[in-house]
Amino acid sequence: MVAELSALQQIINALTGLNGLSAVVVECAVTTTYTSLGGFRISFVTDNIQGAMVVGLVILAVITVGAETHIDKSLVESSGLLKSSLLGWQLIYILPVAVLTNDFFISGFWMRTFASKTDKDLVIGTSIATVAVTFILGLVGAAGLLAAWTGAWPGNPPQDGDVAFFLLLEQLPSWAVGIVLVMVVSLSTAAFDSFQSAMVSTGSNDLFRNKLNLWWIRLAVILIIFPVVVVALKSPDILQVYLISDLVSASSIPVLVIGLSDACYWWRGFEVVVGGLGGLLTVFIFGTIYFGNVHEGAYLLLLENGLYADDWSAFGAFVAAPVGGLLWGGGAFAIRVTFQWIQAKRKGHRFDAFDRPPPTQPPPYTRGAGSVDEGHEEPEERVTPISISPKKRKFF
Repeated sequence: MVAELSALQQIINALTGLNGLSAVVVECAVTTTYTSLGGFRISFVTDNIQGAMVVGLVILAVITVGAETHIDKSLVESSGLLKSSLLGWQLIYILPVAVLTNDFFISGFWMRTFASKTDKDLVIGTSIATVAVTFILGLVGAAGLLAAWTGAWPGNPPQDGDVAFFLLLEQLPSWAVGIVLVMVVSLSTAAFDSFQSAMVSTGSNDLFRNKLNLWWIRLAVILIIFPVVVVALKSPDILQVYLISDLVSASSIPVLVIGLSDACYWWRGFEVVVGGLGGLLTVFIFGTIYFGNVHEGAYLLLLENGLYADDWSAFGAFVAAPVGGLLWGGGAFAIRVTFQWIQAKRKGHRFDAFDRPPPTQPPPYTRGAGSVDEGHEEPEERVTPISISPKKRKFF
């Protein structure tokens, strides 16, 4: 949420020269209003509309950029962007790890997954999205090259590379810039309302087990937005915001996915927590050794130098996080099993750390009640499900 609002503020400033605070406040007010009234269903509807507008943004950008921009061939060679670089090779590893693990933390993805009618619908939807996102990222990435080769980036004063696409669009006619602004706000809104809906769902279901009135959860989300706006306006670098969350996910997700496998039924929450924290501790240890002092090691957890430090610090952090997390998780597993074995021997009861949890049938699925026309109510129908779900596992 911080990254979305920070990006919107910086884009408004880059394209118009105006303060982006008003756009941020309006977006928060509008998305909060319709997500509170319509819930996650209205987020689905608006995402379809906003997704179509994003496609329009890409088409408009391709046409106008191709017609209006002029590449300075002398900048192509001097920019060095077509040459091999240390950062380029490092990103082949960093970006897949960062994006893949961070997506596990995005509740909107999980909610859309569980909302799919069938597995076939889910596969079709994700396949279409994969193709669309691949083309969009390719075009937006190429726009960064064009921005450098036309002299639009870095600009005067120099701007961050994450707004290079919009610096290129700034050179377009005013009517094109206006349309781009509308579509950018739509894109930001599409992501922001999903985050809000996901927070409401996670708070209601996971934190309070649906025992607290939904409106109290929505009020809490509204209150959270205020510090989010403040942090977003103060945030100097969007990329750093993403990198911090990527580092946290890279340390915790590898140990988490082990527990998602039925073959690893013996893996418990204790290992996940210790592994996640241990991964971050490993990054700190790596940074302290690499830089030679504790202060720089602590700063590596915040990735103060971003990805453009021209050294191995960021790459090492994203290697240390998952590897360290797995090692700490494995160590925690060994300690837990050893402790339970000693307890079993001391108390004289059976050692059951590797016992498979017994399956249990979920409650019968009920349909028909209240779902037909008035006066033609169908009798309640109970369908015995075939699939089984395991009982809730222990933390330790």
